[in-house]
Amino acid sequence: MHCPSAGAWARGYDATPTQQADSNAEQVIVTGTRDPSQTARHSVSPVVVVSGEQLRATGMTDIRDALTQLVPSVSRQVMGLDQGSLTDSLSLRGLNADQTLVLVNGKRRHTTAALSFDGGPQQGTTPVDMDMIPMSAIDHIEILEDGASAQYGSDAIAGVINIILKSNKSGITAQAVNGGYYAGDGFTTGEIFNAGMDLGGRGFLNVSAEVKHQDRTVRVGADSRTGQKDNAAIGSPQVTREGIAVNFGYHITPDIEIYSFDTYTHRDAERWAYLRTASSLPEVYPTGYTPTQTMPDDDFGVTVGVRGKKLAGWSWDLSTTYGEDHDSLGLYNSANIDLYHATGYTPQRFHIGSFSNSQWTTNFDLRRSFNVPLLAKPLNLALGAEYRYDSYAIGQGDAASYAYTGSQGYQGLSPANVVNASRDVTAGYIDVSTQLLPKWQVDFAGRFEHYTDVGDTETGKVSSRYDFNRFFAIRGTVSNGFRAPTLAEEHYANIVTSPSYANAQLPVSSPGARYLGASALKPERSTNFSAGFLLNPLRSLHITLDAYQISVRDRIVDGAAYNGQDAMTALALDGASVQEGIDPTAVSAQYFTNGASTRTRGMDITATYDTNFGRYGKVRWDAAVNFTHTSLTNVGRDANGNSLVNAQQAAYLTTAYPANKLIFGGAWRLGRWDASVHEIRYGHTTSQLTYYTGPNAFSVTNFMEFVNSPRWVTNLEVGYQLTPIFHIALGANNVGNAYPRRLPSEVSYLNVARYDTYSQQLGQDGGFYYLRLNLKL
Repeated sequence: MHCPSAGAWARGYDATPTQQADSNAEQVIVTGTRDPSQTARHSVSPVVVVSGEQLRATGMTDIRDALTQLVPSVSRQVMGLDQGSLTDSLSLRGLNADQTLVLVNGKRRHTTAALSFDGGPQQGTTPVDMDMIPMSAIDHIEILEDGASAQYGSDAIAGVINIILKSNKSGITAQAVNGGYYAGDGFTTGEIFNAGMDLGGRGFLNVSAEVKHQDRTVRVGADSRTGQKDNAAIGSPQVTREGIAVNFGYHITPDIEIYSFDTYTHRDAERWAYLRTASSLPEVYPTGYTPTQTMPDDDFGVTVGVRGKKLAGWSWDLSTTYGEDHDSLGLYNSANIDLYHATGYTPQRFHIGSFSNSQWTTNFDLRRSFNVPLLAKPLNLALGAEYRYDSYAIGQGDAASYAYTGSQGYQGLSPANVVNASRDVTAGYIDVSTQLLPKWQVDFAGRFEHYTDVGDTETGKVSSRYDFNRFFAIRGTVSNGFRAPTLAEEHYANIVTSPSYANAQLPVSSPGARYLGASALKPERSTNFSAGFLLNPLRSLHITLDAYQISVRDRIVDGAAYNGQDAMTALALDGASVQEGIDPTAVSAQYFTNGASTRTRGMDITATYDTNFGRYGKVRWDAAVNFTHTSLTNVGRDANGNSLVNAQQAAYLTTAYPANKLIFGGAWRLGRWDASVHEIRYGHTTSQLTYYTGPNAFSVTNFMEFVNSPRWVTNLEVGYQLTPIFHIALGANNVGNAYPRRLPSEVSYLNVARYDTYSQQLGQDGGFYYLRLNLKL
């Protein structure tokens, strides 16, 4: 029997760590540049390239969670509540998720319809739901860590995440991951598949699919009312997700290609509200009940285009992209208490309402290189136009969900909440890049956009890089940017009720919001500066350092928090009410507002180094760290003269993100064996937490300052190439089972929450172990 060589076995799986990392650095990128030959290592702006293999090797079944393991500038909130926890979003460079633009194959991706309603740094956001794109479809991800509104339009204040889909013409790959948490819950299984097909030598068809299921986790303390850990409100939701993706390209002539890439994902998710004890409605639930929120979610995106060369010397691309997200909210194990008292009947299952968000974008892009005698390299000129139609809709729930004081856990959306909003966006851009001298690159970009609801914006960007020699280079950027308010921020309304408090979100144009001093939203505007250097002192040692400052004016926040009688009056003006018996001081209301201006300063440092141990294998060492600090530079006031941002909301903006995040470790391979180990250190975060007991209970002015101490996490995986086509790995994320710092009882609602869920630091589920099996044909 012939025994394959070690090299043959290795080829059955992935490239070596060194090969993979080098490939990433030398990858020709399309993000942040119009130069068709630009690579990540030689770009004028910092671009991090994460391969699909790296994502899948983390053992994570969600793109969001995988990226937070790999890129220090990326973070996620510890846990959301209500519908915010059912959307997988991430943040970049200490700004919120709405301030990072997400592209797929260079085309703007539509955002979620599910607004993150509850408190925290993501409050009010409607970002792109990252996990609606099958992980098996991803070839690599390019993360532009620089402001790019002049190149791509709204939302690119913190940077751009561009997901590049696979386009291979052959081969089949599959992966199965099964695991669970050390606590014994949260069993997770994720299966993904990808196949490429050649279309007669003129094109390709690439098909991907995934199925993921995760059981809920419960991370609670003993409920102060029962003395038991019987309140399942805190933890990760139960999620089942099925998704498909298709990427297609076909040359109808040697110079003209038609293409399309499409995704569809369905997700069923459930999360648990706070326990209602037996005294809540004993006639229906004699032992109490836990309202359970459901959110079936359908998300799809379709892009169709044609591109070509030699149109009077120009390369051209005409495309149209339509994307939509539709969420239907429901409740079971719930009740409308006041309806029961009035009629003797209440449903136990409710349709709460629905949210829909769609985006239709059409682009026409031109690009051409010109040979200019005095320039070291050709001048690259790109220009284009874009038209986008945005729409957002809120559908009402069934009558029992909003009658009287509505259903428990999540009040239904009434006819007064129904919204059908839309707007048109037109834009044009120009981009010029070249090398003025053999070692001096420059890039100039400008963009104009018109919104039918918020007016005009103009943005510009200047980037430059100078390579002194092959060992040392410097680069820097000056730009301005913007983010238009989302239609959800302009029109969203909702009320969340718990056993002893109610929290209401009012549309900014509603009578209630106007009573509380609201005014129309306007776009956020930013000024970005960055400067850095690249150092290659040894052939296999590569170091980058990039410092940045991002000043954002008129940030849209969920501010102007009122409680007590003012909140009750605002709700009444909007035709809403809360359950009888709730203390008015525990009723709060707020609206979205341009409440503050901030300045974020930070630094990203990366380093990689290769070591060849000969007969003992090769190791790729890597280290990366992000430092971030945000401060308030201005706080606005409402029409009543009150501050739009209180101490708690200021903390959401400034200190909810880790002061620093460090990732370092190495990946080793020898023959059939491979292993990787990485340490992640999360810096401290600081929150201003609501009191739930004592004289300051439910106050919107007095809070407890709580510091989440730094935490260390170890990720470890050991793999073995079983056959040329099968690879198996056993791994664990958070090997030491680290948790965030415990909360004092005064700021733990009903003593149930054990950790600060507002923080963007370490997650609260603890260690996760998994078994991963890969197939490659």
